[in-house]
Amino acid sequence: MTIKEVFPNPTVKQVIFQIRFPNLFSMENKIGDFQLKIMKQFPESALLYRRQVIFADVGPKVKIEESEAQAHQEAGKKIWHFESRKNFELNVTSDSLDINSRYHKTYKLKGGERFRDIIKSAVDSFLQVTSIPVVNRIGLRYIDECPIPKKDNKTFRSYYNSVFPLDRFSLADAKELDFKTVVRRGPYYLRYIESLQTVGDVSKLILDFDGFAENVASEDYLKVTDSLHKIISEEYEQTINDPVYKFMRKGKGS
Repeated sequence: MTIKEVFPNPTVKQVIFQIRFPNLFSMENKIGDFQLKIMKQFPESALLYRRQVIFADVGPKVKIEESEAQAHQEAGKKIWHFESRKNFELNVTSDSLDINSRYHKTYKLKGGERFRDIIKSAVDSFLQVTSIPVVNRIGLRYIDECPIPKKDNKTFRSYYNSVFPLDRFSLADAKELDFKTVVRRGPYYLRYIESLQTVGDVSKLILDFDGFAENVASEDYLKVTDSLHKIISEEYEQTINDPVYKFMRKGKGS
C-alpha cells in the first residue's frame, strides 16, 4: 500500500531522479535539440564544468599555464544545467541525466504538481533526441527531515518504527546515530539510511531512501521508476507512525 494523500507540510525535502547510460560521444551535438524541447519547462540554462583533481608529474619544461589548460580539457566534465521557474533543476552530462527538486510534494497523486510528470516530459524528450537503447542505472531518491518534538525514547518510538538500538543507546544521550543498509527488493535495490542530527537544541531524524535498478531497456524507464517509488513509499510508511501523519497534515504555521 502506498500513501494516497498530498500533505500541506510533508517531511520530504528533496527528491532526485537519475538515469546513467553509456558515454555518448555525440551529446554535445544533440544537447541543443534537447534544450528546445524542454525550454518552456526549463527556461534557464548554463554550461558548467565539474573539475577533477589530477596529480601528475609534468616535468620542469612544461609551463604552469600549459599544464592547467591541459587539465581543464582532460578533467573538466561538461554539465548542461537547466532550471525551472520553480527552482527545480535538470543536469545532463555525456553519461547521465538527473532532476533535482525541493519543490514537489507528490510523485503522481492528484492535488499537486507531480514529480512523475516532470520526469516523463524531460526523459521522453531526451530519448527522442538521443535514441539511447539501454539505461545502465535508474535511481529515485527521497530525503526526508522528520520532527523529534522531545528527545526521549518513548516519544521517538511513538513517532517512528526506528532501527536504532535505543535499548542500548538512549536517544537522550545520543549526539549522533546512524544506520545504513542496501537490500534487494525483488529485481531492484533499496539503500536505506536513518540519521539522527542535532543542531543546538533541535534534533531531526533524516530518512534517506534511494531505490535503484540496473540494465533497463529505455522504453521501460517509467515503469521501473514507478516500481522504485512504490518500494520507497512502502518503506516510508513502515517507518512513520500516526504523529508524523498529523504533523504533515498541519500547515507550516499551525
